[in-house]
Amino acid sequence: MRVIFKSEALVLSPETEVERDAFSAWRQSVEGHVFFFDGGSDKGGALLDLGARAEACREPINIVFDQGDPRWQPISNLALAPFNLMGRYYASVEAFWQGLKFPKEADRVRVAALWGKEAKRAGDGLGEVDEFVYEGATCAVGGHGHRSLMLEACRAKFNQNAEARQALLATGNRPLMHRVRRDSKTILGVVMAEIWMRIRDGLNRSQVE
Repeated sequence: MRVIFKSEALVLSPETEVERDAFSAWRQSVEGHVFFFDGGSDKGGALLDLGARAEACREPINIVFDQGDPRWQPISNLALAPFNLMGRYYASVEAFWQGLKFPKEADRVRVAALWGKEAKRAGDGLGEVDEFVYEGATCAVGGHGHRSLMLEACRAKFNQNAEARQALLATGNRPLMHRVRRDSKTILGVVMAEIWMRIRDGLNRSQVE
């Protein structure tokens, strides 16, 4: 195996048929991986495989329903990921969130069955309100109580829906983001991402215990 030193790269060049076969198999198994040089000595050193670049470098993942890697789609609030909260069925977290805009229970039940963009548009045209009532308690829109309900809805979703839970855990320890063209006025994207990561941390702890 010929080794070529360059300022920005270490080049490996197999010279025999056996080396070419071995190198081909190795190359395919570590494509896209990050390596760390342990320092070694004048006699030699080792390049240690840290794994795939995205995980090794903790590259952020932007969770957006209809963009990016489809593996992360179940994490999105718009995803079809049924769960129950306070004895009520919801097809998606977005359905729960939009349903809070409606004062009538019948409308909330209707919206609860929606997901995707249909759920996102469910509250369009209702106008802005300062507060709403949920389970007998009055909450200020965008306030602590409102955000706490989002946390509880997301927690119920990931606890009850295996596909969504597996997708969230598959993000490992990579930072999550929620950057969209127009950020929410009631729950900022950075807050939404913090909720997902908080739930992910809890799920990871429960697996260890």
